[in-house]
Amino acid sequence: MKRLDSKESIRKRILAKLKCLKSVERRTRSLKIKEKLFRSSEFKNAKTIMFFVSRKDEVDTFIMIRQAVKMGKKVALPSIQKNSKKLLVSLIRDIDNEIVKGPFSIYQPSKDCLKPIKPDKLDLIITPGIAFTREGLRLGRGKGYFDRFLKTVPKGVKKIGISFGFQILKKLPISFHDIPVDRVIAA
Repeated sequence: MKRLDSKESIRKRILAKLKCLKSVERRTRSLKIKEKLFRSSEFKNAKTIMFFVSRKDEVDTFIMIRQAVKMGKKVALPSIQKNSKKLLVSLIRDIDNEIVKGPFSIYQPSKDCLKPIKPDKLDLIITPGIAFTREGLRLGRGKGYFDRFLKTVPKGVKKIGISFGFQILKKLPISFHDIPVDRVIAA
Protein backbone atom coordinates (compact mmCIF):
# COMPACT_ATOMS: atom_id res chain seq x y z
CA MET A 1 0.00 0.00 0.00
CA LYS A 2 1.37 3.42 -1.02
CA ARG A 3 1.96 5.85 1.83
CA LEU A 4 0.22 9.23 1.61
CA ASP A 5 2.54 12.23 1.16
CA SER A 6 2.81 14.61 4.10
CA LYS A 7 0.95 17.92 4.08
CA GLU A 8 4.26 19.77 3.82
CA SER A 9 5.53 17.76 0.83
CA ILE A 10 2.20 18.30 -0.97
CA ARG A 11 2.37 22.04 -0.25
CA LYS A 12 5.93 22.22 -1.60
CA ARG A 13 5.04 20.31 -4.78
CA ILE A 14 1.88 22.32 -5.54
CA LEU A 15 3.47 25.68 -4.67
CA ALA A 16 6.30 24.89 -7.14
CA LYS A 17 3.72 24.14 -9.86
CA LEU A 18 1.82 27.36 -9.05
CA LYS A 19 5.04 29.36 -9.34
CA CYS A 20 5.76 27.83 -12.78
CA LEU A 21 2.31 28.55 -14.22
CA LYS A 22 2.61 31.19 -16.95
CA SER A 23 0.53 34.36 -16.41
CA VAL A 24 -1.43 33.86 -19.67
CA GLU A 25 -2.36 30.33 -18.57
CA ARG A 26 -3.27 31.56 -15.08
CA ARG A 27 -5.54 34.24 -16.55
CA THR A 28 -7.22 31.85 -19.01
CA ARG A 29 -7.88 29.25 -16.32
CA SER A 30 -9.04 31.89 -13.83
CA LEU A 31 -11.60 33.17 -16.34
CA LYS A 32 -12.90 29.61 -16.89
CA ILE A 33 -13.22 29.13 -13.12
CA LYS A 34 -15.04 32.48 -12.83
CA GLU A 35 -17.49 31.44 -15.57
CA LYS A 36 -18.20 28.11 -13.84
CA LEU A 37 -18.61 29.80 -10.46
CA PHE A 38 -20.92 32.53 -11.78
CA ARG A 39 -23.11 29.91 -13.53
CA SER A 40 -23.47 27.88 -10.33
CA SER A 41 -26.74 27.94 -8.42
CA GLU A 42 -24.80 28.66 -5.21
CA PHE A 43 -23.46 31.89 -6.71
CA LYS A 44 -26.69 32.91 -8.43
CA ASN A 45 -28.69 32.46 -5.21
CA ALA A 46 -26.15 34.18 -2.94
CA LYS A 47 -26.72 37.77 -1.88
CA THR A 48 -23.57 38.05 0.28
CA ILE A 49 -20.38 36.32 -0.86
CA MET A 50 -17.06 36.10 0.92
CA PHE A 51 -14.09 35.91 -1.44
CA PHE A 52 -10.41 35.79 -0.58
CA VAL A 53 -7.92 38.18 -2.17
CA SER A 54 -5.71 36.03 -4.37
CA ARG A 55 -1.95 36.05 -4.37
CA LYS A 56 -0.30 36.41 -7.76
CA ASP A 57 0.22 32.62 -8.05
CA GLU A 58 -3.39 31.68 -7.20
CA VAL A 59 -6.65 31.67 -9.14
CA ASP A 60 -7.32 35.36 -9.82
CA THR A 61 -10.17 36.49 -7.57
CA PHE A 62 -9.85 40.19 -8.43
CA ILE A 63 -11.85 39.70 -11.64
CA MET A 64 -14.50 37.77 -9.71
CA ILE A 65 -14.78 40.34 -6.94
CA ARG A 66 -15.08 43.28 -9.33
CA GLN A 67 -17.80 41.58 -11.37
CA ALA A 68 -19.74 40.36 -8.30
CA VAL A 69 -19.82 43.95 -6.98
CA LYS A 70 -21.02 45.22 -10.40
CA MET A 71 -23.77 42.59 -10.30
CA GLY A 72 -25.04 44.01 -7.01
CA LYS A 73 -23.77 41.22 -4.77
CA LYS A 74 -22.55 42.16 -1.31
CA VAL A 75 -18.89 41.16 -1.22
CA ALA A 76 -16.88 40.44 1.90
CA LEU A 77 -13.17 39.76 2.36
CA PRO A 78 -11.19 38.25 5.22
CA SER A 79 -8.92 40.36 7.38
CA ILE A 80 -6.23 38.47 9.28
CA GLN A 81 -6.17 39.31 12.98
CA LYS A 82 -2.68 38.02 13.71
CA ASN A 83 -2.77 38.49 17.52
CA SER A 84 -5.96 36.45 17.96
CA LYS A 85 -5.18 34.11 15.02
CA LYS A 86 -8.66 34.75 13.63
CA LEU A 87 -10.22 36.09 10.46
CA LEU A 88 -12.48 39.13 10.65
CA VAL A 89 -14.85 39.37 7.68
CA SER A 90 -15.52 42.81 6.24
CA LEU A 91 -17.77 44.07 3.46
CA ILE A 92 -16.10 45.99 0.64
CA ARG A 93 -17.35 48.00 -2.35
CA ASP A 94 -14.15 48.90 -4.19
CA ILE A 95 -11.32 46.37 -4.11
CA ASP A 96 -8.97 48.75 -5.88
CA ASN A 97 -9.18 51.38 -3.12
CA GLU A 98 -10.15 49.50 0.05
CA ILE A 99 -7.41 46.89 0.48
CA VAL A 100 -3.86 46.99 1.82
CA LYS A 101 -1.10 44.42 2.24
CA GLY A 102 -1.59 42.67 5.58
CA PRO A 103 0.10 39.83 7.48
CA PHE A 104 1.85 37.19 5.33
CA SER A 105 1.75 39.72 2.43
CA ILE A 106 -1.95 38.95 1.87
CA TYR A 107 -4.16 41.82 0.80
CA GLN A 108 -7.11 42.57 3.07
CA PRO A 109 -9.51 45.44 3.82
CA SER A 110 -7.70 48.46 5.26
CA LYS A 111 -8.46 49.40 8.87
CA ASP A 112 -10.13 52.62 7.61
CA CYS A 113 -12.55 50.62 5.45
CA LEU A 114 -13.56 47.84 7.87
CA LYS A 115 -17.27 47.04 7.83
CA PRO A 116 -17.42 43.79 9.86
CA ILE A 117 -20.05 41.19 9.02
CA LYS A 118 -20.88 38.06 11.00
CA PRO A 119 -20.40 34.62 9.40
CA ASP A 120 -24.15 33.87 9.65
CA LYS A 121 -24.84 36.79 7.26
CA LEU A 122 -22.83 35.09 4.47
CA ASP A 123 -24.53 32.95 1.82
CA LEU A 124 -21.38 31.68 0.07
CA ILE A 125 -17.69 31.47 0.92
CA ILE A 126 -15.11 31.17 -1.86
CA THR A 127 -12.33 29.26 -0.15
CA PRO A 128 -8.62 29.19 -0.99
CA GLY A 129 -6.50 26.07 -0.84
CA ILE A 130 -3.18 24.66 -1.93
CA ALA A 131 -4.87 21.36 -2.80
CA PHE A 132 -8.34 19.81 -2.77
CA THR A 133 -9.94 16.46 -3.42
CA ARG A 134 -13.05 16.12 -5.60
CA GLU A 135 -14.94 15.31 -2.38
CA GLY A 136 -14.04 18.70 -0.91
CA LEU A 137 -11.15 17.92 1.42
CA ARG A 138 -8.88 20.96 1.57
CA LEU A 139 -5.22 21.60 2.31
CA GLY A 140 -4.44 25.23 3.15
CA ARG A 141 -1.16 27.03 3.64
CA GLY A 142 -0.75 25.63 7.15
CA LYS A 143 -1.54 28.56 9.43
CA GLY A 144 -5.11 27.39 10.18
CA TYR A 145 -6.85 30.76 9.79
CA PHE A 146 -9.46 29.55 7.30
CA ASP A 147 -10.15 26.30 9.18
CA ARG A 148 -10.68 28.19 12.45
CA PHE A 149 -12.97 30.62 10.64
CA LEU A 150 -14.93 27.88 8.82
CA LYS A 151 -15.70 26.24 12.19
CA THR A 152 -17.69 29.38 13.11
CA VAL A 153 -19.79 29.31 9.94
CA PRO A 154 -23.38 27.98 10.21
CA LYS A 155 -24.09 24.74 8.31
CA GLY A 156 -26.31 26.37 5.66
CA VAL A 157 -23.54 28.63 4.34
CA LYS A 158 -22.08 27.07 1.18
CA LYS A 159 -18.31 26.77 0.78
CA ILE A 160 -16.74 26.46 -2.66
CA GLY A 161 -13.04 25.89 -3.20
CA ILE A 162 -11.48 27.24 -6.38
CA SER A 163 -8.27 25.89 -7.89
CA PHE A 164 -6.36 24.94 -10.98
CA GLY A 165 -6.79 21.34 -12.18
CA PHE A 166 -3.36 20.20 -10.97
CA GLN A 167 -4.35 21.20 -7.42
CA ILE A 168 -7.01 18.45 -7.35
CA LEU A 169 -5.56 15.29 -5.81
CA LYS A 170 -7.07 11.84 -5.27
CA LYS A 171 -6.27 11.87 -1.53
CA LEU A 172 -5.08 14.32 1.09
CA PRO A 173 -3.82 13.74 4.61
CA ILE A 174 -6.36 15.39 6.90
CA SER A 175 -6.53 16.28 10.56
CA PHE A 176 -9.59 16.57 12.82
CA HIS A 177 -9.46 20.39 12.53
CA ASP A 178 -9.48 20.45 8.69
CA ILE A 179 -12.84 21.74 7.41
CA PRO A 180 -13.95 20.52 3.96
CA VAL A 181 -15.72 22.58 1.33
CA ASP A 182 -19.07 21.63 -0.24
CA ARG A 183 -17.76 21.77 -3.78
CA VAL A 184 -14.60 22.45 -5.77
CA ILE A 185 -14.48 24.36 -9.06
CA ALA A 186 -11.32 23.90 -11.10
CA ALA A 187 -9.95 24.53 -14.59
